[in-house]
This record gives sequence, structure tokens and C-alpha cells, in this order.
Amino acid sequence: MKKIVGKHVVIGAFSVLAGFAVTAHADVVGNAKAGQDKVAMCIGCHGIPDYRTAYPEVYHVPILGGQNAQYLMSALHAYKKGDRHFETMHAIVSSLTEQDIADIAAYYASQTAASKDNPNK
Repeated sequence: MKKIVGKHVVIGAFSVLAGFAVTAHADVVGNAKAGQDKVAMCIGCHGIPDYRTAYPEVYHVPILGGQNAQYLMSALHAYKKGDRHFETMHAIVSSLTEQDIADIAAYYASQTAASKDNPNK
């Protein structure tokens, strides 16, 4: 009986903690203006039309301007957790906070074809 009760307590505690983690992501609101100051590392690859990397393999680097903010945040979280595998992105994203990720996503999502810093999107 103690093992069953103990197991339920542990499962309940993990469920509560998981709920807090999901809420933490949901409470962060991106600021495009703040994101503009955080994309210097991104521009080195994602700001070059038709850019392809050579390490660790030849890879076509996507243009980020105009992408959906939620998609960008999901992608950055996946790189940070290691679910998406590209060592350079993992290294860069590892140092970003939740607010940084939200701001960067908001910045790129706010761009249009007419955006000054986004001429090819």
C-alpha cells in the first residue's frame, strides 16, 4: 500500500512541476524591439540570402524574417534541448533565456517584405 501511495505522490508532484514549466513558457511575451538587439549572432548566417553552411554538413540556412513566432520559439527550444541536431545552433541557443527566445521570435515574426533589415523576405 505504501508503494502505491508513494508512487502516486511522486507522479502528482511531477505533474505539478510540469504544469509550472508549461506556464513559464506561456507567460513570456516577446518584444520585437528588444529582439532587434539580440539577433547579432543570427544575422551572421540567417541574414545572408541563399547561405549554406559547410559544417558539420552542407545545410541550407533558412531565412527567418516573416516566420511565425510560435514556430521560431518551438525551433529554438528544440535546439536548446537537443531535440534538433545542429551543433552551432545548440551552442548559440544554450545561452538564451526564455525572454531572449521570445524576443528573437517576435523580432523575426514582425518582419515583412518591406522591412528595412529584411529585404529578401
